[in-house]
Amino acid sequence: TELSVAIHRVFDSPKDHVIFDVGHQAYVHKMITGRIDKFDDLRVTGGLSGFTKISESVHDAFGAGHSSTSISAALGFAEADKLSGSDATTICVIGDGAYTGGMVHEALNNCKSYLNLVIIINENRMSISQNKGAFASYLAKVRISKGYRKWKKGTTSFLSHVPILGRPIRAVLSYVKNRIKRFVYSNNYFENLGMYYIGPVNGNDYETVEKALAEAKRLGGCCVIHAFTKKGKGYDVAEKNPDGFHSVTLDCSKKTLHGVFADELINIAKKDEKILAVTAAMGIGTGLSLFEKEFPKRYFDVGIAEAHALTFSAGLAAAGYKPYVAIYSTFMQRGYDNIVHDIALQHLPVRMIIDRAGLAVSDGATHHGIFDVSFLSHIPNISIFAPVTYGSLCKFLNETENCQSPVVIRYANTPQLPEIKAKFYADEDYSKAGVIADFTVEDRPDVLFITYGNVTSKVIEAQKILYDSGIKSGIILVERLKPLDYSLSKISKLASGAERILFVEEGIKNGGYSMLTERELKRMKEFENTVIDIAAIDDNFASPNEKCDLYDFVGLSPQKLAKKIQEM
Repeated sequence: TELSVAIHRVFDSPKDHVIFDVGHQAYVHKMITGRIDKFDDLRVTGGLSGFTKISESVHDAFGAGHSSTSISAALGFAEADKLSGSDATTICVIGDGAYTGGMVHEALNNCKSYLNLVIIINENRMSISQNKGAFASYLAKVRISKGYRKWKKGTTSFLSHVPILGRPIRAVLSYVKNRIKRFVYSNNYFENLGMYYIGPVNGNDYETVEKALAEAKRLGGCCVIHAFTKKGKGYDVAEKNPDGFHSVTLDCSKKTLHGVFADELINIAKKDEKILAVTAAMGIGTGLSLFEKEFPKRYFDVGIAEAHALTFSAGLAAAGYKPYVAIYSTFMQRGYDNIVHDIALQHLPVRMIIDRAGLAVSDGATHHGIFDVSFLSHIPNISIFAPVTYGSLCKFLNETENCQSPVVIRYANTPQLPEIKAKFYADEDYSKAGVIADFTVEDRPDVLFITYGNVTSKVIEAQKILYDSGIKSGIILVERLKPLDYSLSKISKLASGAERILFVEEGIKNGGYSMLTERELKRMKEFENTVIDIAAIDDNFASPNEKCDLYDFVGLSPQKLAKKIQEM
């Protein structure tokens, strides 16, 4: 709050560009810039985005959602202003969590001292520098004062003009100053990169923050302001439990797929000391914080560094261990090259656990888990599983414990859906998990759905709509997506000779499981008279501009699925 108010008092948005990393920090910024009346629709499909968004306001200079991108984007704005002759300033706000991402340091390495760029590091949990204590705080106050800057500039100018002794004295003073700075600031990283450093400052104090920002603006050039803030300040329960109140989450008492994953991994790990767990700053979100409590030495949280997490896991696998690396679907996109080059190419048995698969209704386009099947399915050597029940998830975890090649297990951020379990696993026989139908070959209907993941619940509703209209349909649930040959052989036996088949996929159509399987079925003689179509997300980011039902918007609501079957 204090940072946002101070930024808008000192700088002139949208002429000056304000960029927030991730975007959770930008709510006050949104209120200040004319969107306070829209907060009733915050994080509602088609409503106010939970992140900064270029199309939403001229004051959102750059869209955010994934961490550690802000300094790179801000650097682009600052360089563009320099090229165009603009005197605008770019202000970047990044948290200490995002600071763990590799892109941050790549960007800092490219910052130039003459660019009008102010980087605010909002630290509310971990220390980046060692400059703490009363003396360091006093120095910070001195360094952001007008008098100090004026004195320093005047002294430097005066000594430069003193004949003979002026330059040597200036050099000695500079040497002494730098020695003191190194003692106090532990050889400050930012100043070594050529940036001016202000901090640490109390980020929850309006006057201090505004003074620091005003000084950065007067200085011009590239400046880092290091602010310490209290997470959840002003809301007592959030101050006491900052991790729990980082965002509004599901009721933690509810059983979820990732909770079952963590519990089962712990059970397996008790019998196998080679099993390790890896995550990228999502220990609570993936359930692996439970594993950490049980096996602290076998748990690795590498920070917001998904690419590193994957290659690190590849190294563990190459060294003979069994790593399980759990990452959200949307963040797994950041490690594509690591999966191809470091894991699959080397045929290393890394178990990649993809959480938050499917549409992210409240978070929106930046967090939809709709691309992983498409970009993973064409990579050689990888097996892909999509369990929708606790039992099938546990089966696949145990089945792949001793795998000799890369494995992907993907699931949604929900409990298992009772309607899916009741239809396919009422007998709790999970040995048949892989490809399973709600009919037998002998009583196979002529109209079929083929699907996977939680969208199966929408298909079950569509099946009821069709039944009420006089059309009997069957459902084939696929939980083993790759190798494709496995599901193809099962599907060809179950669906041979059907009149109509509709693939339903809560993912991007291009390159997805449905498109690959449809292509192969159309080559088979037993499907030459079958009409086959696909209902999936067709070449868009599933980001409506108006309030609506997201599944209906992308054509995956029960009503639209039933209609599509009827029109085939």
